[in-house]
Amino acid sequence: MGAKLKPAEIGPAATVDWKRVVDLVQCSRAMDAIEEGELVPAKKIFYQFSARGHDMAQVLLGLHLTHPKDAICGYYRSRPILLSLGVSLEDALGSAMGRAGGYSDGRDIGVVFNYPNTRGASALPMCGGVGAQYTPTAGYAQAIEYQKNLLGNRAYDGAIGVVLGGDASVATNGFWSALTIATTLKLPMLFYIENNGYGISVPGALQTPGENIAKNLASFSGLHVLDGDGTEPAQASDLIGEAVAHVRAGNGPCLLHLNVPRLEGHSFQDTQAYKSKETIAAEWARDPLPKLKAHVTPSMMSEQDWSALEGGAKERVRRAAQIADQRPVANPADVTRHVFDEGEMQTEGGQYNAGFVPPPTSDAPTPEGARINMITAIRRTLDHELSVNPRVLVFGEDVGPKGGVHGVTLGLQEKFGAERVFDTSLSEEGIIGRAVGIAIAGLMPVPEIQFRKYAEPACEQISDCGSMRWRTANRFAAPMVVRMPIGFFKCGDPWHSQTNEVQFVHTPGWRVAAPSNAEDAVGLLRTALRGNDPVMFLEHRNMLDAASARRPYPGDDFALPFGVAKLTRTGNDITVVTWGAMVERCEAAAKDYSADVIDLRTLSPWDRDAVLASVKRTHRCLIVHEDLGTAGFGAEIAAVVADEAFLDLDAPVARVTMPDIPSPHHPDLMEWTLPSVAKIGAKIEELVHF
Repeated sequence: MGAKLKPAEIGPAATVDWKRVVDLVQCSRAMDAIEEGELVPAKKIFYQFSARGHDMAQVLLGLHLTHPKDAICGYYRSRPILLSLGVSLEDALGSAMGRAGGYSDGRDIGVVFNYPNTRGASALPMCGGVGAQYTPTAGYAQAIEYQKNLLGNRAYDGAIGVVLGGDASVATNGFWSALTIATTLKLPMLFYIENNGYGISVPGALQTPGENIAKNLASFSGLHVLDGDGTEPAQASDLIGEAVAHVRAGNGPCLLHLNVPRLEGHSFQDTQAYKSKETIAAEWARDPLPKLKAHVTPSMMSEQDWSALEGGAKERVRRAAQIADQRPVANPADVTRHVFDEGEMQTEGGQYNAGFVPPPTSDAPTPEGARINMITAIRRTLDHELSVNPRVLVFGEDVGPKGGVHGVTLGLQEKFGAERVFDTSLSEEGIIGRAVGIAIAGLMPVPEIQFRKYAEPACEQISDCGSMRWRTANRFAAPMVVRMPIGFFKCGDPWHSQTNEVQFVHTPGWRVAAPSNAEDAVGLLRTALRGNDPVMFLEHRNMLDAASARRPYPGDDFALPFGVAKLTRTGNDITVVTWGAMVERCEAAAKDYSADVIDLRTLSPWDRDAVLASVKRTHRCLIVHEDLGTAGFGAEIAAVVADEAFLDLDAPVARVTMPDIPSPHHPDLMEWTLPSVAKIGAKIEELVHF
């Protein structure tokens, strides 16, 4: 059950602080006006999105969100609710100008906001992509329940997650995935949908059947649906109060759909040529500001009071704009900071902020028992970390009773319960997006994507998660460990055998691990699970049960640092650089040569120093990887070697990779495309005798 509601939280129009509403709406209007009239023409703001028409209802909603563990996630037209949460005018305008401080130190567009808030609801880091706000909010709402019910954290009693979106966004994968998550789990989540009739220029008839998502969802199981006019003060207030009260009382999710006019273009540059004069006039006739004035005067304030609030808001906004304009641009030399954790704790997000103290670790293995395969090694590591850290959650498609399609999580749900090891709906966007919200709420999510190719629907969430620390200037971070099987196994195909690890290396903010054996898998996974950055943990399918990858379990304290390669063979004539399943083949190919074989173990970061030191000694370099040759990660290694060790080379830097094709299915075709022992050996021979 949720916390008992105070009368003000139930929200009939009579209990609203209408003076506060008027003041905030007037501030929002004044900000739009000064931006459009002065700051954009002066080229001090580059992206401007007016909130006129959306403002009053958003302010009414924001004034209900006073719980310290409430969270909202908005979109580019959500500034009015930020004002109601307490964001300063100077920060809002300074962020719009891209100046130092504010939401991001000038790294992100001013309307792409975040707000760590100790006095009420925090604004989770929003994303620039339409619809990307839904699944992280669902994850946060799920974490509220976990914090209360599993960790006994009473600070989350009565807290809710609120997501704001325009009606066009309900066509996205993220909306439907979040709706599925929230309703199947009965989460404390409010979907607040603002319908202004357009998605930029596309009319609602092409976005939503019948142009009203509330009507379409009227019979959606487990969802309380409300629908009304967001321009009518009393009606909007009552509906918002009912929606918040429903969710806060523990009755499950609610969708509130409000019709509002968009009184300006999509952005300042939008001329609205796609609207007729009659349409624009009809929209202005629905402006909530005159309706708000009629609602409060003269019954609650005089005309003079209204004028005083309006004038005061304009003056405060003008002063705030002057102050914001005096803020400097951030130091360009600092713009590369905060891609990863640098030891300076983020303001919100991650298990360390929630009080996690990691047990001591060692990079010296203490082997126990017989050799085990990678499946057992990974499972045992997950088992131990679940045992010692109640913030760890493991989830994905089929990870529960089935134990994952590769058997890695077998038995974990039975041991730790379905609240900590659980199956998800079939939506990779939902899996990673909810992990983002779960991580922001102080937990350590361990989502699984069944195969590398299946990550493609989640790429937006993966990218947004990786950039979170950087684009919020270390205000927020969402550490997690994404487990993802990659590569060939017995046979290949375009859907289950992809590697393409280079995409994650090229996604700022992600650490990438690619172990080749059971011992390294334990050490790297434990480091990832106890870390403060998002990690992509790549489990090569062909090595999961390979005899060559088996090692004794290295102990519950064993952890390996990222960015430290391992020499699996040493020699003087050539350096062979590789990772994952190719380590085994490179070792076999190099057995008749005096060769350094370097297993990178992690690709982000990768051990440049070890590679360069080896090449400067052997004077030759061969890079072997399973991914495609063109733009594969080997190209980066080759470029660094050419840049920094060119004068030490006695032969060209060479690569052995797959051709630029998907993995073929038949084993004979697959083996022909893969770097084989023979192909690797032939290239070693060529380079040694160059």
